Amino acid sequence: MSRVWNFSAGPAAMPQAVLERAQRELLDWNGSGASVMEQSHRGKRFIDMAAQAEADLRTLLAIPADYAVLFLQGGATQQFAQIPMNLAAEGDCADYIVSGHWSEKAVSEAAPYVRVNVAASGRADDYLRLPPRDGWRLDARAAYVHYTPNETIHGVEFHDIPEVGAVPLVADMSSNILSGPLDISRFGLIYAGAQKNIGPSGLVVMIVRRDLLQRAGRPMARIFRYAEQAANDSMLNTPNTWGWYLAGLTFQWLLAQGGLTAMAEHNRAKADLLYRTIDGSGGYYRNPIELSARSRMNVPFTLHDKALDVVFLEESEAAGLLALKGHKALGGMRASLYNAVPLDAVQALAAFMRDFAQRHG
Repeated sequence: MSRVWNFSAGPAAMPQAVLERAQRELLDWNGSGASVMEQSHRGKRFIDMAAQAEADLRTLLAIPADYAVLFLQGGATQQFAQIPMNLAAEGDCADYIVSGHWSEKAVSEAAPYVRVNVAASGRADDYLRLPPRDGWRLDARAAYVHYTPNETIHGVEFHDIPEVGAVPLVADMSSNILSGPLDISRFGLIYAGAQKNIGPSGLVVMIVRRDLLQRAGRPMARIFRYAEQAANDSMLNTPNTWGWYLAGLTFQWLLAQGGLTAMAEHNRAKADLLYRTIDGSGGYYRNPIELSARSRMNVPFTLHDKALDVVFLEESEAAGLLALKGHKALGGMRASLYNAVPLDAVQALAAFMRDFAQRHG
């Protein structure tokens, strides 16, 4: 079997070492004679694994003790609704910074549960740059400020943490969590769908300041209440045991790579190489995003002649470069460079792009 270079936006590439270990342990996990998917989540083996996964994540991100770590289900999209349910009382306002498709979706899903104030939006600029900070209209009485640090479709990324005063900052970090060191203390709540930098789809990792867990005052089912999940170690019902296990293996892999400082250097090198290839092509390839807002994780680009798109995608896949088709909303191409994508993959893509331009110039 031959592995391809996987540039999928999600579900995305996972570290080969993690997949190989999961393969070895699939039929006999931890000497139990059964797979992790066949184990009770109430059993000692699974509880020990879950505790180790949380401890490793805390080490990676230097998570303070006054933050809870939750392993949830429903995807990040479900959290778009659950966050206002848990952090805002009836009639409260929440500020939203809209920088692309996913922050737009967060607004629409939150609207039934909170008065949404779009404090800033890049829509007028077609999301080619981040909303200028001096134009943000934040409400000091807001229940929270929500933003999406990295937009996978439009390829824009905040490279710093916005200052929002005393209002809790909430971040959808689905596509850039664990890509570099992070000051957790600047946030009230961070959440991330696992299928980009953590593991398989179906798992959500949440880091939430413990005092915010007491906010929910509206009626809701226990399963939706973050405080209930925290009180039950994320096992109020049967969790995604397979996803949790693979996330734990990924955290161990990240520690073995040197932690998040090493990953930040690794990701910077990959992104720099791809952007140099695009910018140095003499206009054959183009990335329209403002330089200061370019994403390290998701790089959309177009060819000078749209008629060549199909040829590019066919030839790239034949060359072992998977999932380079851009999102349907934008077209063109997109290369996602998450943690598990090695530099060798980006070097192969850059070489293919140069060769393609020479042959089809």
